[in-house]
Amino acid sequence: MTDETPPLEVSFEVPLLAARARALHAEAGRRIVLGITGPPGAGKSTIAAELLAELGEAAVIVPMDGFHFSNAVLRTLGRESRKGAPDTFDVGGYVALLDRIRVSAAEVIYGPSFDREIDEPIANDVMVAPTVQVVITEGNYLLTPGHGWGRVRPLLDQVWYVDVDPGLRRSRLTARHSAFGKDPRSAEEWANGPDEANAQIVTGSRAQADLIVRLV
Repeated sequence: MTDETPPLEVSFEVPLLAARARALHAEAGRRIVLGITGPPGAGKSTIAAELLAELGEAAVIVPMDGFHFSNAVLRTLGRESRKGAPDTFDVGGYVALLDRIRVSAAEVIYGPSFDREIDEPIANDVMVAPTVQVVITEGNYLLTPGHGWGRVRPLLDQVWYVDVDPGLRRSRLTARHSAFGKDPRSAEEWANGPDEANAQIVTGSRAQADLIVRLV
């Protein structure tokens, strides 16, 4: 998608989105990698999970968040207070996995996931079997050009951007942080601080998406 051609906008309807994914696979005649992006709290994980449920065994989710630096590494780098920012991920590792997923469809490939309960990535927790036709990868920075993220977009067949009311998005984030251990004040400060700073980076790439999925 280019700046001159605005992306198509659709409402969130799982059967229609699944049909789009199947059509992309049929048109390509090979495994496809579908990106789902949007700012923190937009609902990327929810859409990916519902799309996976609709597509069944033909699909798998490979989350960008699996490439978070561990908390120990973030402390060493002095970036723990900015966890979730573009420079707090192993971008090179993510790019290498996406490239392997595209070119090595005949072998079983393993990738990491992210556990919000322990706030850490889990190695080799996702399996991409040769039978998988659609790999769904969701994360904040799939369209971001800086910090090495520009290497991601060429590896994705399409990128769908999840659009939601900013107030709802921030309230979701506050609730999520509270649910995973932050006190109410800290949860709100994180949602309106680091999360919002990251959201501004992500929203700047909205026009580069192939499809805008609107959540009501």
